[in-house]
Amino acid sequence: MSVDFVNMFQSFRAIICVCPCCGSLVRLSDLHLKYKGKAPRTWLDKYDTKLKRVEKQETEFEEKERKMREVAHERARKKVPRLLCKCIDSKIARLNYDPYDIKALLHPIDFVVFNGLNTTDELKDITFLSKETKNQALSQIRKSLLTTIKREMYDWKTARITLDGKIQIE
Repeated sequence: MSVDFVNMFQSFRAIICVCPCCGSLVRLSDLHLKYKGKAPRTWLDKYDTKLKRVEKQETEFEEKERKMREVAHERARKKVPRLLCKCIDSKIARLNYDPYDIKALLHPIDFVVFNGLNTTDELKDITFLSKETKNQALSQIRKSLLTTIKREMYDWKTARITLDGKIQIE
């Protein structure tokens, strides 16, 4: 049956028509038929209408979801500083640094504060924060770090790691 159907449409190319308006020759398969009045609605028309309605509802839902996620993200972002302050030592929390500026190192220094990192394009300062310790070895390392900074015996190097794992130091 489907072969007959295809053959019928292919035969439409062989049927030649004369345009009543201009008199030109046109294949039946190339005609764009027009008629007056409304065509009766079919099940496919109803399906297309419902499909467009569902697509519109999906778009509206996605927009509402995006807005809700933005609001929730902002609300959570505002809560993070309070939560971080509860997690870190109360003495450090009282220093009023932006919690997003505090990065944990844990050894030999507990935290490094990049003051202004979260709110400005330029850092105000970099601060090392640690609780006092009774561990003599750790205290000695921290004193050595302080001495190194005071004597300006530090350097900045950038290491680039390529995709194949090679390290290049600039």
